[in-house]
Amino acid sequence: MTDASHSDPDGGSARLAETFAEVEDALLSRWPETRLEPSLDRIEAFTELLGAPQRSFRSVHLTGTNGKTSTSRMIETLLRALDLRTGRFTSPHLERMSERISIDGEPLDDEAFVRAFNDVAPYTHLVDAEQDHPLSFFETIVGMAYAAFADAPVDVAVVEVGMGGSWDATNVIDADVAVVLPIAVDHAKYLGEDAATIAVEKAGIIKPGSVAVLAEQGPEVAAVLVERAAEVGATIAREGMEFGVVSRTPAVGGQVVSLQGLRGRYDDVFLPLYGAHQAQNAAVALAAVEAFGSGELDEDLVRAAFAEVTSPGRLEIVRRSPTIVLDAAHNPHGAEAAAAALEDSFSFSPLVGVMGVMSDKDHEGVLAAFEPHLTHLVCTQNSTPRALSAAALGRAAAEVFGEDRVSVVPDLADAIERAATLAEAGEAIDVSIGAGAVLVTGSVVTVGEARTLLVGRR
Repeated sequence: MTDASHSDPDGGSARLAETFAEVEDALLSRWPETRLEPSLDRIEAFTELLGAPQRSFRSVHLTGTNGKTSTSRMIETLLRALDLRTGRFTSPHLERMSERISIDGEPLDDEAFVRAFNDVAPYTHLVDAEQDHPLSFFETIVGMAYAAFADAPVDVAVVEVGMGGSWDATNVIDADVAVVLPIAVDHAKYLGEDAATIAVEKAGIIKPGSVAVLAEQGPEVAAVLVERAAEVGATIAREGMEFGVVSRTPAVGGQVVSLQGLRGRYDDVFLPLYGAHQAQNAAVALAAVEAFGSGELDEDLVRAAFAEVTSPGRLEIVRRSPTIVLDAAHNPHGAEAAAAALEDSFSFSPLVGVMGVMSDKDHEGVLAAFEPHLTHLVCTQNSTPRALSAAALGRAAAEVFGEDRVSVVPDLADAIERAATLAEAGEAIDVSIGAGAVLVTGSVVTVGEARTLLVGRR
């Protein structure tokens, strides 16, 4: 099939797509997200040809190592409760590419996704022809999102960076509020080997005159972010100083939190997500929305909005008997947060892990974080070329868990079945039947594929 996003050799314009599959094919034929050429030249040329759609709406921009998607979803839910039309751009997707672009809280349906692609397709080949490198997959989908938001039109877009900050394609917006979630080491090959180096790159989303809402950070990272804010004249709001979590109590189906915002305090807020990290994300989201608006929010509105928040693939229970939990943790920082939340909110015994990781991630660190919490680990792999083989993961896991606590099952569906059988056989390890559970983790892709198997396509 001809790539729908390229011009033909005779200089004709790009062919328009007719189906979701054609759009997917056209986008995937471009440079993958993992191949980077740090520059905003292409996306700037692209958005200029599109008429600078990103200047037609206000925005909240998010970076950080973990928690971006959950926090984006919370910010969006609060903004929608304020009767604002929202666009949300997140990445990567769990199951379908169109999840990356949402309007009014709903991902674009197939027809709208095709339309969004066709709106920008005629311009992609013009950029390809003029630049040293063609537009990447990510740059193209960012252009699609910004054009779709302008077209809607939305009042505010909640935009999550793909990777980094300064030269991330999303950074052609000048956001009113820049949110920096906790920074740890991930994507070291692209962003740097230590958190302070990574912070320099991520600080690039803090723009002149904006409000920088900063989650709690290590001292070196905090210093980098504060310096950037001072340099560009941004106002700072810091977790633990200007806002934060006052208290949290695990509850059935989530937790009850009290949050200190920038303008007011909000008590007895039920958050249907698990773990201290999600309570922190909620505090950050609340501060971001207060900073975006002009004052204290109505307490009942805040309670109603948070009660509606969902975050698929983030400690999400998708089955019972045995319980199967999905969590997209793919770096040590994320794995530690997920493991702490499991201890805090559940009493699963045995807890059997199913893990499939990407070959370019710190899988040893992820294994070490989960080891104290898992009775047994089933090593598997997802369907992408970037996946580490189940056998290689199994060898690494045996070093951490001991060989008797590790199984290797390359097929994901079979791996989940094996883990469920082990979880249900709890009585063999002197545990009452029914308390066992399965945790599927290690990568967003692994969790997305598991979700499709267990929940089915939406």
